[in-house]
Amino acid sequence: MNNELLSPAETTEADRLAIATGPLAGIDLMRNAGAAVSAVVLAHFPVARRVHVLCGPGNNGGDGYVVARILRDSAVDVTVWASGSPKAGSDAALAASECPVRLRPLSEFVAEAGSVVVDALYGAGLSKPLSGDAARAVEVATELNLPVVAVDLPSGVSGESGQSLGHAFRARITVTFARKKPGHLLLPGREMCGELVLADIGIGDGIIAQLEPRTFENTPPLWIGDFPVPAVDTHKYRRGHVGVFSGGPSATGAARLSALAAARSGAGAVTVLSPANALQVNAAHLTSIMLHKSDSVADVQEFIGRRRPSAFVLGPGFGVGEKTRDFALGVLATEQRPDGRVDGLVLDADGITSFRDAPNVLFEAARRPNAPALVLTPHEGEFARLFPDIAGDTNLSKLAKARTAAERAGAIVVYKGADTVIAAPDSRAAINGNGAPWLATAGSGDVLSGIIAGFLAQGMPAFEAACAAVWIHAEAGSRFGPGLIAEDLPLALLPVLRQLAERRNEVTAG
Repeated sequence: MNNELLSPAETTEADRLAIATGPLAGIDLMRNAGAAVSAVVLAHFPVARRVHVLCGPGNNGGDGYVVARILRDSAVDVTVWASGSPKAGSDAALAASECPVRLRPLSEFVAEAGSVVVDALYGAGLSKPLSGDAARAVEVATELNLPVVAVDLPSGVSGESGQSLGHAFRARITVTFARKKPGHLLLPGREMCGELVLADIGIGDGIIAQLEPRTFENTPPLWIGDFPVPAVDTHKYRRGHVGVFSGGPSATGAARLSALAAARSGAGAVTVLSPANALQVNAAHLTSIMLHKSDSVADVQEFIGRRRPSAFVLGPGFGVGEKTRDFALGVLATEQRPDGRVDGLVLDADGITSFRDAPNVLFEAARRPNAPALVLTPHEGEFARLFPDIAGDTNLSKLAKARTAAERAGAIVVYKGADTVIAAPDSRAAINGNGAPWLATAGSGDVLSGIIAGFLAQGMPAFEAACAAVWIHAEAGSRFGPGLIAEDLPLALLPVLRQLAERRNEVTAG
């Protein structure tokens, strides 16, 4: 799929496996990496006055020496600034010996306007803040506003978490190899990388498969094989039935947004489960969406037994408190059955906050054998209410926090934000890279919950349903652009869904 994400440690292991199995040696991989970076520099900065290549003592620096050699051979004015010397006998030492450019110490680094910096200092291998000469080099490049081409990852940015470790380069372009890393997609790393170029240096898919990666970039190849496309002989209930719980008379809009999104995403039937005092309000706004009175858990169980819904959304606009907890636990107490079953519960907003004082009650219900799949969709504040210790652990990346929370909860966790992370209890996780700023609008999350439920109702596995919904939601927001409000999103889904359905049919035909 090529959408696997490798941690820095996994990347090192991929290099080792590739070298061990041949036919390429370590220096061959280094030369290929340097050639890829050189090609980017030559293509994007053909009239640069000078290229300053900053080389660290490790393999990242070795790539830099190759870059300097190729640029010099291409008649580019190159200066190499070295931080330390590569270890004797290493691939980086061999690359340095092949570089004809006179080395100057990084401590003397100076640059001029109109030049370009190639950052080959530390890349993803750095686990502590930049200091000394390296930190000063960042300041020089930043003050002159020089374009930076980073090798693998801007030095000072964690490949694991995407966090800036202190001083860090802000690259115009980052060239990485074989597979991306979490730090390329998690913020602020995603912004600090600039344009990201993924180069093939000879590490094949078979090598990556040996690592059995559990982290992915959330793109359609991850879930397109499960994307629901109705068969010719289908009917509405075969496409799944979603129930969306509504709040009281003054808080019904969020549920209707979720309900419409569930319908647009393909659910064959959608019902708003409304308290009696909000029936008239909801009825005035609903046409294709059905309506059912639900004031108690008994009402919900009666609805489940009679109408056999496939998925629920609980939380948007519903209110915080005991009733919310009772409804959630009532749904989770319903066993999945082959002949019409509740496949999943999407718990959002007030639904999450209602369990802040008793999260283990929710987690125990989700872990019960044959319980419906639980999908939690917290933003940062809601995540902290349900997982305060995990949220407060500064040693964990957003990816690690989502993964730890999913394992604890026995649920799919959609940790929302511009770099949404979707994690499953079995340690699979995906980072979304197409987040749109236009989605930062009231009601956007309610639409996302409805899309997830719509896909669950159509039989998508919970992790894939959540991943697909997050990507589609963001893609629709990006395509719509400025002026987007939540009410626009259900219709904005249509061109995205249409293209994905066509793609799914191509996959099936192939």
